[in-house]
Amino acid sequence: MATGTDPQASAATAGRPAGRGVDHASRAAIPARHLRGDRWWLAPAVTAAGLLAFIVYSTWRAFAGDDYYAAPYVSPFYSPCLAANCVDMPAGADWEIVGSWWRLSPALLVLIFPLGFRLTCYYYRKAYYRGFWASPPACAVPEPHAKYSGETRFPLILQNVHRYFFYFAVLVAGVLTYDALLGFRDEDGAWGHMGLGTLVLLANVALIWAYTLSCHSCRHIVGGRLRNFSRHPVRYRLWGWVGVLNARHMQLAWASLVSVAVADFYVYLVASGAFDDPRFF
Repeated sequence: MATGTDPQASAATAGRPAGRGVDHASRAAIPARHLRGDRWWLAPAVTAAGLLAFIVYSTWRAFAGDDYYAAPYVSPFYSPCLAANCVDMPAGADWEIVGSWWRLSPALLVLIFPLGFRLTCYYYRKAYYRGFWASPPACAVPEPHAKYSGETRFPLILQNVHRYFFYFAVLVAGVLTYDALLGFRDEDGAWGHMGLGTLVLLANVALIWAYTLSCHSCRHIVGGRLRNFSRHPVRYRLWGWVGVLNARHMQLAWASLVSVAVADFYVYLVASGAFDDPRFF
């Protein structure tokens, strides 16, 4: 592997700082920045575009503060609605906790918990580290940063709070499940209603639960720190089920991200009068 080539010269030829990372004297001196011949940049570019689209949409909806309730449907962005300035909701859908002093959108009280859970998620870290920070941009492609400290310093050391956000995520998923069940009521609160919105909320909560339970923290809580699975058959079985979901964690992360945006947009269309909810019975 080019044993007679000077690493310093090779790095300079490639336009990179010498003596660091892949250009260290102990590494093989390869003038090319990488040897990948495929479109390696496509995956991080698509990831960044998808995340950016969701950020723009969710920011707009979070600060809008209206069109989030269309009886009997509640937007997942605004549930549980904790502020006194929430729109009038029937009994069972009103979770008012914060007093009348809150003047901002009620969604800003809620989204911090699912946002914190996703922002610190192991998969999402990989996604936005690569998509936005190019750290690294792709496998076998050196990152442009001069040094790497991992998640051992502020602010990235705060990523370790992910395990605690998991518990809040479970609570939010429970509330969204309750909201989906309320979708079987009509405008007067009588049970026996079912519309397209009911199915949208049910599909969303199913994907939310699948993503939440596929979390690495959940897998550790269920089966971690056990030296002998044979002595804990119940936890072992649960660990196996969570492991099956964990293998699809990336797909579930994207599916649930799309579904929560679709559910919110559907409620927005119905609440704003742009669309009439089709009724099945």
